[in-house]
Amino acid sequence: MTRRNGRRWSPPLRLRGSGPGWAAQEPTWRDARPALVSGALKRATTRPSGNWYVVGASRDVRAGEPYGRTVGGTEIVLWRTDDGELRAGSGVCPHLGAPLRESRVVCGTLVCHWHGLALDGAPFAGWQPFPVHDDGVLVWVRLDEVGGEEPTERPMVPVRPARGGAVDAVFTAAGRCEPQDVVANRLDPWHGSWFHPYSFIDLSVVREPRDDEDDAFVVDVSFRVAGRLVVPVRAEFTAPGPRTVVMRITDGEGVSSVVETHATPLTRPDHEHPRTAVVEATLATSDRPGFAVARAAAPVLRPLMRRTAGRLWVDDLAYAERRWALRSTGRFPG
Repeated sequence: MTRRNGRRWSPPLRLRGSGPGWAAQEPTWRDARPALVSGALKRATTRPSGNWYVVGASRDVRAGEPYGRTVGGTEIVLWRTDDGELRAGSGVCPHLGAPLRESRVVCGTLVCHWHGLALDGAPFAGWQPFPVHDDGVLVWVRLDEVGGEEPTERPMVPVRPARGGAVDAVFTAAGRCEPQDVVANRLDPWHGSWFHPYSFIDLSVVREPRDDEDDAFVVDVSFRVAGRLVVPVRAEFTAPGPRTVVMRITDGEGVSSVVETHATPLTRPDHEHPRTAVVEATLATSDRPGFAVARAAAPVLRPLMRRTAGRLWVDDLAYAERRWALRSTGRFPG
C-alpha cells in the first residue's frame, strides 16, 4: 500500500456489510436520557453570545443590492459599499417607515425607494447602524436590545479549517419553534440512525458530556453515500454558545471538517407563535491530494451540499417544532 503524509493510504469509502435492518438496530432510548440532554442544553443557553446573531451566508449579501432579514422581531438591512465593506442597520426608514430591504444601492449608498433618503452606513436622520461582522462564510449582526447581554466587539466564530482549504455551503430554513429547540435537536445524537437512516448508520455515542469543562458528545457514525457504501468517522458535538452547535470530524475521512448549526430567532422572545431560522454552514476539507479538484468544483458542489442539509432539516425541524409544541402546552416529557 502506498503512503500519504506518512500514513498508510486507505480508500475514502468503505463497503459495509448487510448488517441489521432499521427495526433490528439497537434501541437508543435508554441512553438518550432526557436529563442528560436538558443538562447540556442548559449549559449551552447560559454561555454568552455578545448579542451576536447569524443572519445568513456571506455570499448572499451581494454588491449593488440590499439584503433584508428580521431577527428577534427587529427588521434589519445589510448592504456592501463599493469596496465590499459590509453595512447594517434598521430595516425601517426613519422618514416614513419604508422597507429598506426593497430599496436600492447606488455607488455603495443605500437609497430609500420612497423618498430618496440616502444612507452610507453612518447614523443619519434618526437611522442607526448595527455592528456587523463578515467572517467570510457567514454574516453576523449585533442586536444589543434583543440579546440583552454584555456586548462584545466580535462574535465568537467557531474554529474552522484553514481559509481557502475547504469547500463551504450554507443552508437556511425556518420553523415554528424557539432556538433552544433547534439546539436540543443537535444535542441528541442518539436519534441519528433511527430518524435519518438514509444518511446515518452504525451510530454510537462513545463519550457523553461530563461537566462544563468537558461538555462534548463524541460519536462514531457512518455517513451513507449510496447503497452499502459508507464513510465512517468520529465526530464531536459541542455548543459554544446559546444558539450554536458545532459538529467537528476528529477522526476518519475529512478530519477537521465542521458543520455549524446556528439558530436565529425571527420573532420576539415573547411571541405567541415563535419562528426560528436554522442557518447551517458546512465546511468540508480533506488532506487527500484529489481534494483540490473538489475545491475547484465548489460552485457545483454547493447546491448538492445544501440539498443534503435540507433533507436532514425536513426531519429535524419537525423534531424541533414538535418539541416546542409540547413545551408550549406543558406536555413535554423532558
